Amino acid sequence: MALTASAIPGYVTGTWKLDPTHSEVSFSVRHLAISKVKGKFEQFDATLVTAENPLDTTLEASIDVASINTNQPQRDQHLATGDFFLTEEHPHMTFRSTGIREDGDDMLIDGELSLRGVTKNVTLKTEFGGVTTDGYGQVKLGAEATTKIDRTEFGVNWNAALEAGGFTLGNDVTINLDVQFVLQAA
Repeated sequence: MALTASAIPGYVTGTWKLDPTHSEVSFSVRHLAISKVKGKFEQFDATLVTAENPLDTTLEASIDVASINTNQPQRDQHLATGDFFLTEEHPHMTFRSTGIREDGDDMLIDGELSLRGVTKNVTLKTEFGGVTTDGYGQVKLGAEATTKIDRTEFGVNWNAALEAGGFTLGNDVTINLDVQFVLQAA
């Protein structure tokens, strides 16, 4: 099925702002070669501009990398250092869409992800949740998206060899977005 405005119940063109109360940006990375460490970012923002043709919609997002929360304050402090995010010099991770396309039943958002001064092309595999009006009369749009990046391509190279072989951290980081937007202007 083609992604068209008429195929999306309740579709509205306009500018949408992220509703941070009903949104989450999380990640996971292989740890000790046997499990995954998970965390999230507490502060982030995004603007979505829906177009007459949904494939012309644009998305811009920014994440405050110092707001990282892995439920271990000592690790979070380490992640802010030059070993990882170097937050003093690069306080934000940003995403800017460059296109939306369909691949079978999947909606893919292509864009540029900038982290630690390095910009790479990434694709967000996206599941559109829908559009509805909440109990306060606000028009809301929901979606989930995921992508996988190689952290070393962004200059996040810290690692430590394990006595039993392997390394403390894997290179692949899965980023998950579960977001709601509120229509600002149609």
